Amino acid sequence: MAEFKPVDISTAQQFLTRHHWGVLATRRKDGGLQMSPITVGMDDGGRAIISSRETAYKANNLRRNPRAAVCTFTPNFHGGGWVQVNGSAEIVSLPDALETLVYLQRQVYGEHKSWPEFRERMVREKRIIIRIAIESVGPKARG
Repeated sequence: MAEFKPVDISTAQQFLTRHHWGVLATRRKDGGLQMSPITVGMDDGGRAIISSRETAYKANNLRRNPRAAVCTFTPNFHGGGWVQVNGSAEIVSLPDALETLVYLQRQVYGEHKSWPEFRERMVREKRIIIRIAIESVGPKARG
């Protein structure tokens, strides 16, 4: 078994630049948890970034209560590693979100075949960026 190393913010940020599959947890109006599978990246300010739609439940939940947690893991899931980041989310709507949507696309999927087409689709789908300031991370201990 590999030696366990607690995660710090810098290590979590590095992990999110390489691994993009995750689950976002937000709070519903009644206080219950709402979880969404997401694709996550990192912006140049060290914040987790996620693309969503203006009307998505996760966006509405975060507008009401900006506390969020993201669990990100490797493609092989078991044994591949994971991190959790927690923090306060901010919603960035169009047109301000457009260049970050391009940045996220490049980070996760690489170059798009047609950037004008990509930008048009982002506008048509009313895409937003959820930007999470990372305040704490885990795992800190093995249970």
